[in-house]
Amino acid sequence: MDERPRAHILVVEDERHLATGIQYNLIAEGYQVTTVGDGPSALRILQDAAAHIDLLVLDLMLPGMSGYAVCEKVRSSDRNLPILMLSARTLAEDRTRGFDVGANQYLTKPFDLDEFLSRINNLLTFHAGRSGPTIPRVDTFEFGENRVDFEQFQATVQGQAVRMTQLEFTLLRYFVENEGRVIPRAELLKEVWGMPWSINTRAPDQFIMRLRKIFEPEPTNPRHFLTIRDAGYRFVARPE
Repeated sequence: MDERPRAHILVVEDERHLATGIQYNLIAEGYQVTTVGDGPSALRILQDAAAHIDLLVLDLMLPGMSGYAVCEKVRSSDRNLPILMLSARTLAEDRTRGFDVGANQYLTKPFDLDEFLSRINNLLTFHAGRSGPTIPRVDTFEFGENRVDFEQFQATVQGQAVRMTQLEFTLLRYFVENEGRVIPRAELLKEVWGMPWSINTRAPDQFIMRLRKIFEPEPTNPRHFLTIRDAGYRFVARPE
């Protein structure tokens, strides 16, 4: 008999029929599920340590307090809770803003149930794996005129503080810990975004461009964050 504790998922969705459908399917997969229809209620549950929330499914369009605001509030106190944002908005700027405020993944409505469940499973597996004590971690790192403190979520370029999202820190850390190795896009999707390898998205390209803008002296002529045609990406801390 499987006695492992069930992951507790908080679903924040104001469309009752959709919330009920999500809850039904997650319970069928063996998860514990709590649903609420607004941001303040979600924040109250997340602040209750006894709730033990393992993952947040967050709708973007909520009454009174947007999903963006909820996500930003959560990230101000919890850097590690996996967040899957749901939205009917399909514009790139909406997705980018979702990542900027701290979402781990962004799924547009209407969505395929199998993909939704796969993303839930991958996020939970990925974040459980990250908490394991056997994985070596780099806490601080310097390259070029850049310094990054991954524990404090702080970065400086030529001594000046720069603002970065949690996902950008996570991607940079993965590059640093795999310095010099060519990393396929599919590996980044799995290890950084917690997505299935089969998902087709240009998210890694967009985020690497953002890292170049932050850290490269000449973003259009990168020396640290390299694209290897038909292979993936490589991070070089000290280019010759």
